[in-house]
Amino acid sequence: YKFFIIMSGSQLFPVNLNNLSAKERHNYILSNYVLNLPNETESRRHKRDIDVIRENHRFLWEDDELDSDTLSWEQRLALRYYRKLFKEYCIADLSRYKENKIALRWRTEQEVVTGTGQFQCGSRHCGERDNLRSWEVNFRYIEKGEPLNALVKVGSKWVSAIVSLMGIP
Repeated sequence: YKFFIIMSGSQLFPVNLNNLSAKERHNYILSNYVLNLPNETESRRHKRDIDVIRENHRFLWEDDELDSDTLSWEQRLALRYYRKLFKEYCIADLSRYKENKIALRWRTEQEVVTGTGQFQCGSRHCGERDNLRSWEVNFRYIEKGEPLNALVKVGSKWVSAIVSLMGIP
């Protein structure tokens, strides 16, 4: 077997593969050429837009922070995404409520059109349309190491049960 290619006087493989057994040849090629490829995190050196948005996203932007002239391009990108969200009702992730952890996010245009969060349960994993109530809750969260509060609306049949389980009056 001639597995080396002569390219302008140099060999592709520095070892003559003819002198190796089939298993040694296989292991040599795997260890030196196939398994040494950079993994995904090393090969993606540049950030995608969604990575920049995740790093600079804020649940609520203050009015004095909305001046685009003082913001970096990363913050302007996150602000542009924030402005596209519908900030009347929130979508809730209640999967970790037993740990007193509830995640809220604003609705997207598609969720507004389908009525999710307002006419359909605002919990991520619930499609219930009956017995819904709108709740205005104080959402306490930590953003960039700073504790913040926001008064938000959630349309859900589960909120009352979870609020009573957490012992919140």
